[in-house]
Amino acid sequence: MTASTVEDLLRELAPQVLAALTRRYGSFETAEDAVQEALLAAATQWPGQGVPENPRGWLITVGSRRLVDQLRSELARVRRETAAAALLPPVDLVAPAAGEDLSSEEDDTLTLLFLCCHPALSPASQIALTLRAVGGLTTAQIAQAFLVPEATMAQRISRAKQTIKAAGARFSLPPHEERAERLGAVLHVLYLVFNEGYTTTSGPDLQRPGLTAEAIRIGRDLHRLLPDDGEVTGLLALMLLTDARRAARTGSDGSLIPLAEQDRRLWNRELIREGVVLISETLRRTRLGPYQLQAAIAAVHDEAARSEDTDWNQIVILYDLLAEIAPNPMVTLNQAVAVAMVRGPQAGLDVLDALDADDRLAGHHRLDAVRAHLLEMAGDLVAARASYRTAARRTTSVPEQRYLESKAARLSDASR
Repeated sequence: MTASTVEDLLRELAPQVLAALTRRYGSFETAEDAVQEALLAAATQWPGQGVPENPRGWLITVGSRRLVDQLRSELARVRRETAAAALLPPVDLVAPAAGEDLSSEEDDTLTLLFLCCHPALSPASQIALTLRAVGGLTTAQIAQAFLVPEATMAQRISRAKQTIKAAGARFSLPPHEERAERLGAVLHVLYLVFNEGYTTTSGPDLQRPGLTAEAIRIGRDLHRLLPDDGEVTGLLALMLLTDARRAARTGSDGSLIPLAEQDRRLWNRELIREGVVLISETLRRTRLGPYQLQAAIAAVHDEAARSEDTDWNQIVILYDLLAEIAPNPMVTLNQAVAVAMVRGPQAGLDVLDALDADDRLAGHHRLDAVRAHLLEMAGDLVAARASYRTAARRTTSVPEQRYLESKAARLSDASR
């Protein structure tokens, strides 16, 4: 197994191992340190020695032993310093026995997700901590998703860990009355984890399928827990309908293929059918929410046999509703494209004008990329080429950068 394949497997297993150790030993912060050591050991050993038969159990065992060693060391230090061993609370420091199979431990990732969304944390801290612990994203990736400096995000995550510890949070699913309070943050986290997997913010690959699969898996668990919640169903449908296009989004060389140019025969029709059923049923019986609207938009795209068959009028209506109930700059970006498809490129550019003064998108490559696309539609090739080049400079995703540079180059050739 290659180092890259091992890395993908470890990224998938990390939140499950963290959840298991947190449940077993109760300390989220200490468990996270132990998991990082176990992951490092696996990344060093597995490529050469091979992946163990039960990789999850192996990681839990190694992490558990590291954690126990750390707790014993800390306990001994405290006893030496305080000379008050009798006053210390009992601690379970039993490490797994040699060969002990921990694979039977249940997957507690959903419980970990709710723990990270503890009400003692601010919404922004809930999301950031969960992206780190459950999504496995780096601090830099989370900072980019939030459009804030990396140092700011590092401080936020550190404070969130300390707040959870000080709050005495227990590793268990919250009671019913508390779930609703945390649910909004949980859904937002899953949405961001899925998006990071579907379009990676940095690096050589456009997609990280392990992240999208993990987000969908947790989404299914959450739907089983709360089957009547419209937004839970809407988010699951959105992820399914979006992930259904994954195989058609990249060429054989990993290059980006935009939606309008994708071979729709490669789309996963089973996921599309499942997503359409979910969103159709929930729209009929629950209160409308932003994830349901986004899922409905995805369904309109997925049900079009060809790009030119897309019902853009319906998409514009859905985006108008979405912008009304959940306005944000990314919604406006997508809305501008839909408006351009119905009312012409200048109308779409007019929608973008409202974003020029939005600090959240200052310097973000997507604003330049959308503007370039609409300028190209309008026939202003010189301005479009300049915007494509600006977008290419600003993105940290290698496939997106190559795509944007190729668009600018083709426009240069066309203008000669």
